[in-house]
Amino acid sequence: MTKQTILGRVAQLAKANINALLDGAEDPQKMIDQLIRDYTNNIAEAEEAVATTIGNLRMLEQDHKEDVDAAAEWGGKALAASKKADELRAAGTAAEADRFDNLAKVALGRQLQSEKEAKDAEPTIAAQTEVVGKLKSGLDQMKTKLTELQSKRDQLVARAKTAQAQNQMLDAAKNIDVLDPTSELGRFEDKVRREEAKALGKQELAESSLDAQFEQLDSLGDAAEIEARLAALKSGS
Repeated sequence: MTKQTILGRVAQLAKANINALLDGAEDPQKMIDQLIRDYTNNIAEAEEAVATTIGNLRMLEQDHKEDVDAAAEWGGKALAASKKADELRAAGTAAEADRFDNLAKVALGRQLQSEKEAKDAEPTIAAQTEVVGKLKSGLDQMKTKLTELQSKRDQLVARAKTAQAQNQMLDAAKNIDVLDPTSELGRFEDKVRREEAKALGKQELAESSLDAQFEQLDSLGDAAEIEARLAALKSGS
């Protein structure tokens, strides 16, 4: 995987709207778990890419410094050779002076080459420095989001447990609801009422039977009176 691809993924994940992802998820907890795995894996890849990119950048910077130092060193050698040539030419040894002038030219050529190499490396160093900066920034954002995800997961699990406990409590309360006609207390109350009605029925039946007995007693008294009156008639009294 190239650094550019990792950089693009880091930028995408760093900008991801976690809340929007969770709102659209059918199972937010599973979505969070998957996001945590994705972020963890990509953070590991990004850290490796950052380390490699920083290592390459430091080598480029070291090479650049060596080129800059070499250019300065060759410039010093060219100056020294040129001065020596001037001294020899002033002393009348032109041939020897020319030799030192040629050495100065060689040194200047090396200086020019070192400066060119240093200058050519600067855009690459600048680009690599920018990439490292973006990777570090994205990596920090991803780590922040990972912490946020882990916190949201803990909150979600806690809310799920609370909701489960509330549902269990409500189910238990529903089972003992005195207003529920299907509850045990309601059925017991119906049974008591039926027993009370049965007692009332028996009492009513008992009272009805007692009235009949008194009515029968009254009928017997009337019959006796009739028989007594009949006997009186027959005796002529």
